[in-house]
Amino acid sequence: MHLWPARLYGLVLALPLTVAGAPSSITEPVSSPTGKQHETTEPSQTTVTGYAGPIGEAASVVNDPPTPEHPYYVPAKPNGLEVEKPNMILFMPDQLRYDAVGAFGNEVAKTPNIDAFAKEGTRFTNCFLQASTCSQSRCSMFTGQYPHVSGHRTLLNLLKPWEPNVFRSLREGGYHVAYLAPRGDFYAENATELGVNEYGFLTDQTLPDFPRGGFDMEDKNSLWNRLFYLGERNASMAVDYDEVLTKGALQWLENPPEEPWVLFLPLVFPHLPFMVEEPWFSLHDRSKMPIPPPPEERTGYTPRFYETLREQYGLERANASVWQEVMATYYGMVSRVDDQFGRVMNKTKDQGLWNQTVTLFYTDHGEFLGDSYMIEKWPSGVSENLVHEPLIIGGAGLPENVVYEEMAEMIDLVPTLLQLGTVNETYAHYGKSLVDAMHAAGRGEVLPHRDMAYTEGGFLLSDEPLLEQSPFPYDIKASLQHNDTALVGKALRMRNKEWTYVYRLYEPDELYSRLSDTSNYLEVDSSI
Repeated sequence: MHLWPARLYGLVLALPLTVAGAPSSITEPVSSPTGKQHETTEPSQTTVTGYAGPIGEAASVVNDPPTPEHPYYVPAKPNGLEVEKPNMILFMPDQLRYDAVGAFGNEVAKTPNIDAFAKEGTRFTNCFLQASTCSQSRCSMFTGQYPHVSGHRTLLNLLKPWEPNVFRSLREGGYHVAYLAPRGDFYAENATELGVNEYGFLTDQTLPDFPRGGFDMEDKNSLWNRLFYLGERNASMAVDYDEVLTKGALQWLENPPEEPWVLFLPLVFPHLPFMVEEPWFSLHDRSKMPIPPPPEERTGYTPRFYETLREQYGLERANASVWQEVMATYYGMVSRVDDQFGRVMNKTKDQGLWNQTVTLFYTDHGEFLGDSYMIEKWPSGVSENLVHEPLIIGGAGLPENVVYEEMAEMIDLVPTLLQLGTVNETYAHYGKSLVDAMHAAGRGEVLPHRDMAYTEGGFLLSDEPLLEQSPFPYDIKASLQHNDTALVGKALRMRNKEWTYVYRLYEPDELYSRLSDTSNYLEVDSSI
């Protein structure tokens, strides 16, 4: 998430749990399903700082008839599974590129656990996010609404208590929702408790105690600073946000609730700053990292923010070896995420929960990572490297080793989760469930889903007072948006399997062939 330092302050999370260091070796790929059935035991009373507790009668249950309070009521749809209400694990890394995962065509990245999971589920090759920045994307996928409809177009405009969202619907539909993240991660004040049953970590670790690396404050404009690169970090920093979250999830899965549950695991990695400890730091050979294509190889019109950011950051100072260093470190961060994902999947199988649990692996947005000599992301950036979604869904009897190539959007997450959980729809959204499409693909059939997938971003000139005010190292990025707001002007990208069209309010349009414009700065899907 963009405001990553702010997430690490001022939160105290309860429940004693001894947290050891990070694993000394890489987790083996997830094992095959054991078929072991979970033995239901009376769960011990669990208290987490921020536990939401009852909030009154649920607004809807599966068999509720339409009511005036629910004008958009749609009765629950069958999920096609033997389990009527399967458990769900939502595993969401932050800032993960589609093409940084082996299962999606990368022959260099080491992601054995994600790759193994892809063979146990459905891999979506044409799914796209509706925004390229953190809060906007998350609010969109969890409400099923496009950012321009919901109004969630800035980093700090989070979900309000009166806004419906999929977690709230799942809770009201009979699910116990565990949100292993701080209060307010994408919920506004007082809204978290309405959507979840519990939140926080199952540890006695306090977030301010998490060790963090530091930038060179004496030379803020050094190349490494402007690349958001910190490199190898000390092993003492291994017990960080993601590791505590992972250990909390493993403990939670040892004694889950009796009712159907949702376990939401939003990680920070591989969001910058680019830094990771061993063995991940040295895992990828720098010399084997692909060299990103230079700006002059980009086809078509280039939006002004590309050149402006490169100039302001001084990125022309980066040579091929510098980009390879950044890329190898990023891939090391991704491999660490892969290891944590594998540990969660193995625990699910060891506990006999695999056959009753659907797992979704996805991200909130991508990363430039050197494409056109760019780094990080940009609010009006709508390129594939920022919004191509590495979505995988599997478990609980869903089809295995399936590749779904039809167009999809992440607003489809809402009706997909509700159909998987046989939960009523009770509010307006624009998503289309992927459940029936997955079952059809498992039978070797192609069920068309969408003609187009859309992404939007940016602002009107009059929106300038609403834009972010961020300190170093985001100072240049923030100041540019206020001093030259047209740089972050409104943009829309729409694509089908063959074409991509980009509309920009203050700049020329763009049109690309997804089949033949192969020099389009790594924007062409690795699957084509």
